[in-house]
Amino acid sequence: MTLDDALAQLRAAIEPGRAEGMAAYHKQTREVLGIPNTALNDLSTEWRHSLTVPERVDLARALWDTDIFEARIAAAKLLTQARIKDDEQTWILIQSWVPQFDSWAIADHVCMAGQKRLLANPTRVDQVEDWTHSPHLWTRRAALVITLPWAKQNTPKPTDLEIRDRVLNWCARYVDDREWFIQKAIAWWLRDLSKHDADRTRAFLDRYGAQLKPFARKEAAKHLPAA
Repeated sequence: MTLDDALAQLRAAIEPGRAEGMAAYHKQTREVLGIPNTALNDLSTEWRHSLTVPERVDLARALWDTDIFEARIAAAKLLTQARIKDDEQTWILIQSWVPQFDSWAIADHVCMAGQKRLLANPTRVDQVEDWTHSPHLWTRRAALVITLPWAKQNTPKPTDLEIRDRVLNWCARYVDDREWFIQKAIAWWLRDLSKHDADRTRAFLDRYGAQLKPFARKEAAKHLPAA
């Protein structure tokens, strides 16, 4: 499938009158076509089934480079798959997109693809840790979003617990960051963790909760059981 073929299919899925509202909601200055998420899901699923992994990587790269809102989301969806044989090029491409993040929707879809690659090879968390020192807000935030699976595990192995504690250390370094999206990302990680590991969540909030913004502290404790 060529890039032109993919763009033609995307444009055929445009819902008239939708683009303006989407652009405002997502605060986009790039082109927004106005495609419902269900249509993007259907197209990306069809493409994943019909293309080899190298072909998917090539198409995802080309879609991303158009800088069209839905094309970038479709690029991420193309790479969102639990099992990918020889996934190094997929991981390299995902990493290359991170410094270009400038809004939550595109970033979150890419991070969902990245989560699968981290779970497939947890040693890649070493590379993600470098993101936590970036001056780029969205890269720092991505380090928490992409590691969310480790907040959600019910029966983590010892190596998973090591990663869980490692990410909590990143959160501890982030608590004094006043950026709203960073505070929200910390709260998101802790809120999800609280459903599976209340003790670690409570210990973190006991130590660092006062340094979080009030909304983040409240969100983080939202699902904590009564002590």
